[in-house]
Amino acid sequence: MEQLLTVDDAERLAEAVVPAEAWGYIAGGAGDERTLLWNREAFSRCRLRYRILIDVSDVSTETSVLGTAVSMPVLVAPMAYQQIAHQDHELATAQGAAAAGTLLCLSTVATATPAAVAGAAPGAARWLQVYVFKDRSVSEEIIAEALDEGFSALVLTADFPVVGIRDREVRAAFDVPEADVPAYRSARQRIESDDPALDLLDAGVEWGYVTELRERFGVPVIVKGLVTAEDARLACEHGAAGVVVSNHGGRQLDGAVASLEALPEVVEAVDGRAEVYLDGGVRRGTDVVTALALGARAVLVGRPVMYGLAFGGAKGVQQVLEILRDETENALALLGCRSPAEVTREHVSTKYL
Repeated sequence: MEQLLTVDDAERLAEAVVPAEAWGYIAGGAGDERTLLWNREAFSRCRLRYRILIDVSDVSTETSVLGTAVSMPVLVAPMAYQQIAHQDHELATAQGAAAAGTLLCLSTVATATPAAVAGAAPGAARWLQVYVFKDRSVSEEIIAEALDEGFSALVLTADFPVVGIRDREVRAAFDVPEADVPAYRSARQRIESDDPALDLLDAGVEWGYVTELRERFGVPVIVKGLVTAEDARLACEHGAAGVVVSNHGGRQLDGAVASLEALPEVVEAVDGRAEVYLDGGVRRGTDVVTALALGARAVLVGRPVMYGLAFGGAKGVQQVLEILRDETENALALLGCRSPAEVTREHVSTKYL
């Protein structure tokens, strides 16, 4: 397997092997893809303020998320339909994440069941991302299976009441691989509808469901997909243990604020009541430490992991994550920090943001 220097190298190799219709789904965003672009561009408008003459002979990227130890402040974001990238799908992603020592968030609409993922990487750290079906028993059975298999938290994706307008997917003639997704098969057995698969999801979910999930299943609930202080406060009021500042990777509302731009106001609104994470646009270790400086405890990466999966299976996933880990370690040392915990707001200037 080719040795990578950067995450962008992984994207180049992935595009060479992924069918065009699948690539339209993996790499594309909503509308004119402005938010997709802004997610990455926002990092270029922050300036790191490094300190000198500090002993950084022993630097560690290790941290924890909701009490779970991970090797780096970089987690694997939930991604649907990984079968379209590689025949070993989420099983390989789980193995690659475990080998890199970090946590995997599995999508409800994965092409592998929670039990299969747990079996592929025994003992690894795992969260389950939750989509809510119109027949909520479909979601609840997946949650129950995941918790039985050692998944330790639920990540409720809240920015998906309807599907964003995704022109690149339409032009590429991408079809949702419904037959390969256990959740869709289960939903079809209970919901008599000829609607597209994504229309089987419930557009009527409200804040009370956060409380319901927490009380019914007894595990931490993280709300993913918020970009405002108002929603951050509501998440805390409903007992969320964490929030993910995210615009769904630029795949939902085109023109939405970049994740990094939204991070400071969310951190201020949460005010220590929950852990704050970020996804969207992370491609370098310097991006990781920038997010940490603005108050994120960790970042989640999606497309880069899918790129690694596409060209290299589990080893490709591991290689991408280890690039980000090594770059983060380097950035910490050059910033004058010996661990993620030492990165503070004083390490970044946002006057250009």
